[in-house]
Amino acid sequence: MKKLNLMMTLVAFGTVMCLLAPNAEARPQYLKAFTQKYSKVAERAMELKCGVCHGSSGKNKKVVSDYGKALVEALGARNVKGEEELSKALDEAGKQDAGNGKTYNDLLQAGELPPAAK
Repeated sequence: MKKLNLMMTLVAFGTVMCLLAPNAEARPQYLKAFTQKYSKVAERAMELKCGVCHGSSGKNKKVVSDYGKALVEALGARNVKGEEELSKALDEAGKQDAGNGKTYNDLLQAGELPPAAK
């Protein structure tokens, strides 16, 4: 009986832990579309992964760079998967002002990544 109680306790504990675990919301299709469109920064973007748009080199998903915010606005929905929609959103975000009289597209075409999230 003790073994059954212990087993039930472990199962209940494991279930609770699974339900409380944070959800990972990785969107590899965004990085893939980004690196295909901007080959000059593809290698660096592959190193940074989520850090292209998110703070602390991609570890802090709550902090988003201005470029990331422009991309979110251009996407218009969460977790967009279509290649055509992603390409259009990247084009739209690229038109936004990156400062110093340049657009994000100007920076990316010159081989520079957008300023990091603060």
